[in-house]
Amino acid sequence: MFAAERRQLILEMVRANGAVSLRELARVVQTSEVTVRRDVRALEAEGLLDRRHGGAVLPGGFTRESGFPQKSHLATAEKTAIADLAAGFVEEGEAIVVGAGTTTQELARRLARVPGLTVVTNSLLVAQALAHANRVEVVMTGGTLRGSNYALVGSGAEQSLQGLRVSRAFLSGTGLTAERGLSTSNMLSASVDRALVQAAAEVVVLADHTKLGTDTMFQTVPTDLITRLVTDEPPVHDDRAAAELQALADQGVQIAVAGASGGPGNAGVDPAPGPGEGRLID
Repeated sequence: MFAAERRQLILEMVRANGAVSLRELARVVQTSEVTVRRDVRALEAEGLLDRRHGGAVLPGGFTRESGFPQKSHLATAEKTAIADLAAGFVEEGEAIVVGAGTTTQELARRLARVPGLTVVTNSLLVAQALAHANRVEVVMTGGTLRGSNYALVGSGAEQSLQGLRVSRAFLSGTGLTAERGLSTSNMLSASVDRALVQAAAEVVVLADHTKLGTDTMFQTVPTDLITRLVTDEPPVHDDRAAAELQALADQGVQIAVAGASGGPGNAGVDPAPGPGEGRLID
């Protein structure tokens, strides 16, 4: 594929999805990440996109939200690893809330094996993943269906969460920064996510490395309310993503990195619990 063809395809992917990782771009255009990074730099110089922590986003600083069909095909391996690790933090007999998103849907598939679990959710996809788990009780909020992500939003969803108290909330979003915390591009989704946070003693954020350093319009969880971040191992060249993780850790967020293991020479890093391989950043 010629450089012009590659760059046109890269531009079309970013326009369709809002944000795409270098890893995913390299896979689609069938070339190396080094070559893709060079293409992204050239497109950024033309003002057609912006480079962000291991990926590319629409120009202008704030990424827009992709629809479910696009998001379901992005960073699938990373989401699987994150869900595997996050499931290890859920204990038998717990009551939790799980927000909407493709990563939380992956988590729900793994929670079907946890006996005595009660899951409160506003996501039809999360509920569907648990529908045949006879040892898991699923409680759905009310609200109005938002078709782009199959989630219940609005005052009905928020009111149904009033007075609820659970041990943990598992949430995803569009962007995550140490300065602002978790954010999303839709006001109604953000409002329900904030209600989910208020119902939980701890907040666990599930976000792959492409969301690190990305800021979007509506804040859902400020950094000081995030108990733990479960993410994937950023590419070795992505110094900015590593810096963002350290900045989050410096603010007291416990960080579990999927697909990595602690060992000699990894200062401040311990093996993470759970069924997936990972490490904790102190």
